[in-house]
Amino acid sequence: MPITPKMVGTRIKRREDPRLITGQAIYTDDLQLPGMLYMSVLRSIYAHAAINSIDITNAKALAGVVAVYTGADIDGLTGPVPCVAEVPGMKLPHHPLLAVGKVRYVGEPVAVVIATSRYVARDATDLIEVEYDALDAVVDPEKAAERDSVPIHETFGDNIAFRTEVPNPAVEQALKEADTVVKLRIVQQRLVPMAMEPRATVAQWDRGTKQLTVWSSTQIPHLLRTQIAEALRLPENHVRVIAPEVGGGFGAKLNVYREELMVPYFTMKLGKPVKWTQARREDFAATIHGRGQVQYIEAAVKKDGTVTAMKAKLVLDLGAYFQFFTPMIPSFTGMLMHGAYKVPAISFEQIAVFTNKMATDAYRGAGRPEAAFIAERVMDAVATELKLDPVDVRRKNFIPKTAFPYATPAGLMYDSGNYEGALDKALQMVDYVALRKEQEALRKQGRYIGIGLSSYIEICGLGPSVLLPPKMKAGGWESCTVRVDPAGTVTVFTGISPHGQGQETSFAQMVADELGVGIDDVVVLHGDTGLMQYGIGTFGSRGMALGGTSLKMSLDKVKEKARKIASHLMEAPPESLEFGDGKIFLKSDETKAITFQQVVEAAYGFKAGVPNIEPGLEATSFYEPSNCLFPFGTHIAVVEVDADTGDITFRRYIAVDDCGNIINPMLVEGQVHGGIAQGIAQALYEEVVYDENGQLLTGSLMDYAVPKAAMMPWMELDNTVTPTPVNPLGVKGVGEAGTIGSTPAVVNAVLDALAPFGVKNIDMPLRPERVWRAIQEAKGGHA
Repeated sequence: MPITPKMVGTRIKRREDPRLITGQAIYTDDLQLPGMLYMSVLRSIYAHAAINSIDITNAKALAGVVAVYTGADIDGLTGPVPCVAEVPGMKLPHHPLLAVGKVRYVGEPVAVVIATSRYVARDATDLIEVEYDALDAVVDPEKAAERDSVPIHETFGDNIAFRTEVPNPAVEQALKEADTVVKLRIVQQRLVPMAMEPRATVAQWDRGTKQLTVWSSTQIPHLLRTQIAEALRLPENHVRVIAPEVGGGFGAKLNVYREELMVPYFTMKLGKPVKWTQARREDFAATIHGRGQVQYIEAAVKKDGTVTAMKAKLVLDLGAYFQFFTPMIPSFTGMLMHGAYKVPAISFEQIAVFTNKMATDAYRGAGRPEAAFIAERVMDAVATELKLDPVDVRRKNFIPKTAFPYATPAGLMYDSGNYEGALDKALQMVDYVALRKEQEALRKQGRYIGIGLSSYIEICGLGPSVLLPPKMKAGGWESCTVRVDPAGTVTVFTGISPHGQGQETSFAQMVADELGVGIDDVVVLHGDTGLMQYGIGTFGSRGMALGGTSLKMSLDKVKEKARKIASHLMEAPPESLEFGDGKIFLKSDETKAITFQQVVEAAYGFKAGVPNIEPGLEATSFYEPSNCLFPFGTHIAVVEVDADTGDITFRRYIAVDDCGNIINPMLVEGQVHGGIAQGIAQALYEEVVYDENGQLLTGSLMDYAVPKAAMMPWMELDNTVTPTPVNPLGVKGVGEAGTIGSTPAVVNAVLDALAPFGVKNIDMPLRPERVWRAIQEAKGGHA
């Protein structure tokens, strides 16, 4: 028997962590190149204004300043900021690198200074004098949709970016025939992704070879390379993009920003390396925001709690311009708003509007948290309306596990699921029946605990490629190369770009098991377009599902070739051979074996006379998925609300998630922990606030409430395992699950606690003041 322990399924600490926690990792801002210059950006102080003049005289005169540029200097010399998403009837605004003639949100770049130090560059921006004529700002998305709203882009005539309808006569009929109709108005507030590392870009131009190298804190190095090459009109093979360590992305770095195009443009123009690192206040104002929807929901319901139809009107706050995927993200909300439930008919309308704010785009979950919130709030609202237990309402409406693959009313195909299994485990963990009895007893004592459920589903592992926009110039596939070196060590070149997900560990576990080598003999490389084959990147919980599957395909090819060589050396049929413990041996007699190293030497030495093979031992694969993946789970939040102050205290938090087969349970738990923290943050703490003039009031960590560790509950985690048939690993994604499941669970818990007062809705975040006011208003008092 092989003595090497099985790696897959084992809790192995992340191999990436030692360099991170000891300060040895290299981030973009750590890079120092000879002769480096530094870029600082002057940003608009107005949300909406005409630019009358820009005087750069004093800035240019400051010692150490190399160049100062305005929009007029570079307009038309590069391509605009790209948006690859397309929606029928969409109005696509021109998105310049620097504002020309007008600014449309606070934080929009107006001019840049490039100097010999970042401090001189920053001082020089303060010397630029801009004369503005302030215009009325459009801030409220619902008012932006009105005809008399001041157009942000005059060429469009109004602020409707696009309007789409997915009508369904069956929905209208079900609403007419329903025993009751549940109606909700939900506000999905804007959120700041708030990565620990702000955005940063460094670029260097080699005039001799005409090679441009760009280092950027990005989730998509290859896609960024494609867009830089197009914008700067360079052959793509003359551009190299490197993603060093990335200190958090959360979807915000699944993008191509103005600065990522300006830095390489200016390094080519000046012939010296240029660095730009975002300040934290810039991060608030000029990195994409998440969410930003106002949702009007109607659900047709029978007396027994069966939901027969759902209808949604979604007002989408897209901001002033489109980023990479801006128009596409909200589409997930309408398609998935029925969640894990067999609602026969759905319809939805999207009214997308321009506002004088930073653009919205993908933020952890990207349209799916908004959908799950609708589904889970509807289930609780039905239970409240009909005086039913919310558990029973969910069971009544669940898609049964025998129904998969399940064709949804929105045209999706759910791959696999056992929703009751996850719910049952969560209920058992929390001791639901006893908890309800305790809740009833405590209410008699004037204490108010609430139990909130969320039986969410999501879509991830985005593919097949036909689902992604043509302008993206790449599909939903993923790539991987496995190279066995002459010494028998293994290097994995993956097309994904992990930045905290842990694939340097989980991929090494897979290699160790498949090839029978030690995990320390495996190196996983990523994030450098000069080293690896084209890849799509890391986002949408696709790293293991797509990147891992392409790795498995390459491992299978390497094993097939290694078996042929071993078969020749051992004079045994290839199908009779197995890998393990550094050897290749007969399945029927493990004592008959040769070392893996002998096979490697035969592959590279090429003297053994193995017929019909080429020298070397490596393989490349591109995996195109046949369907998306649909992870699921049940989260239960138990809170206590102080009716006198509105304070919310967690008593317990249970999360049972199902991401299919698990490669490394420790990595899964880490992803769920982080996701839950961000979901709770939306429910209770975080909110981007602009005033009526479009000024960002939550523009620093003094004003925007990112929760601290002490504000989080102890998280009790478990799993069910329902493999997907879509990929050979049976895995689904888990990076966004915690965010999607937690927000509705917490809100449902608070509203459950306040049920004795008759409180049925509170807009997020559920700050104590809002909770207290809701209680007072329900009591008939004046809040």
